Amino acid sequence: MPDRTFLGWPFFDAPHRELADGAAAWAAAELIGAGGGGHHGGSVDDACRSLVRRLGDSGWLRWCVPAAYGGAREGLDVRSLCLLRETLAHADPLADFAFAMQGLGAGPVSLFGSDALKRRYLPRVASGEAIAAFALSEADAGSDVAAMATTARRADGGYVIDGAKTWISNGGIADHYAVFCRFPEAGERGFVALMVDADNPGLRVAERIDVIAPHPLATIEFDGCRVSAEALVGTEGGGMRVALGTLDVFRSTVGAAALGMARRALDEAVGWTRERRAFGKPLADFQLVQARLAEMALDVDAAALLVYRAAWTRDAGAQRVTREAAMAKLFATEAAQRVVDGAVQLFGGRGVVSGAVVERLYREVRALRIYEGTSEIQKLVIAGRLLGEEPAAGGGNGSRKGGGAP
Repeated sequence: MPDRTFLGWPFFDAPHRELADGAAAWAAAELIGAGGGGHHGGSVDDACRSLVRRLGDSGWLRWCVPAAYGGAREGLDVRSLCLLRETLAHADPLADFAFAMQGLGAGPVSLFGSDALKRRYLPRVASGEAIAAFALSEADAGSDVAAMATTARRADGGYVIDGAKTWISNGGIADHYAVFCRFPEAGERGFVALMVDADNPGLRVAERIDVIAPHPLATIEFDGCRVSAEALVGTEGGGMRVALGTLDVFRSTVGAAALGMARRALDEAVGWTRERRAFGKPLADFQLVQARLAEMALDVDAAALLVYRAAWTRDAGAQRVTREAAMAKLFATEAAQRVVDGAVQLFGGRGVVSGAVVERLYREVRALRIYEGTSEIQKLVIAGRLLGEEPAAGGGNGSRKGGGAP
């Protein structure tokens, strides 16, 4: 079970501590103890579908939607989302992926949708009966989301979508997609967010994408894809506000996922260096090993402070946490890469054996420095806030593996 001493920090109240302890116990028994923790038989599609149902059946997905629509709290509590993502990522990064994409994919509706949209989509997301996806990225519009070419236009009392999205997490297995489009009728900087069901005849899964850590990703094409006026999320012309507002909430949780993987790598490294002997004594007795472990522990705690500061700030009522979330995402993901790399080094040859815990973490952690805003984009976002400017690059790709999700 991961370290929970940080729950004594003032960021958390008693319900948060209860949630974290319950989630950790469930993950230890149902993911790690049940033979999970990264080992999934069959296809990744089947594994994700199974994880979504299990997370829904166990009540964890209720934290992804508001209480009035099957959720656990009145609004989205970012500290709870971060605690759950950290816990799941520590146990099984694919379980974290399944949880995160339910939150991010449903986020536009939770935060900006009409009551009708919320009633239609959110209860099934919370129960795990439906899989959600967030379709923002394009082949030539990753971090520079304003460069998207997919368009929507008014037609027959609704909208028609044409274009393509790529690097879309849950692409091919999702039941519905939050799709972001250029909307020329609202002017040059007009965008629109629309909900599209997977069985819409104008939507096609064009290509499945294989990546270093297997996750369901795809390119989605829209050819005369018709949706009703009720599919609109937010306002006409306000689609970019929906996209960036959703990312503003969920970006901190990416840092939490990185934190969970870093904690797991540190736990594995500490256990291994105590057990492994070299030159007649445990590795943990060597000062160079102790120094590496100290650096890893420092990265973990610093990341945790930034992640939970950002989450607490949002929960305390801040309308925007762009700077705090960017700092949390940037530092936590870069730090996790260092920590996991350090763990692989301490394991030596065993650290690069396919299927070893630290080897799986090494593959899983790399993408976190890219999706929902690359590290480079986060630096621009932070600098823009310092200089009192809104960066031109909005930094967001809702895909799991795109240029800037969940």
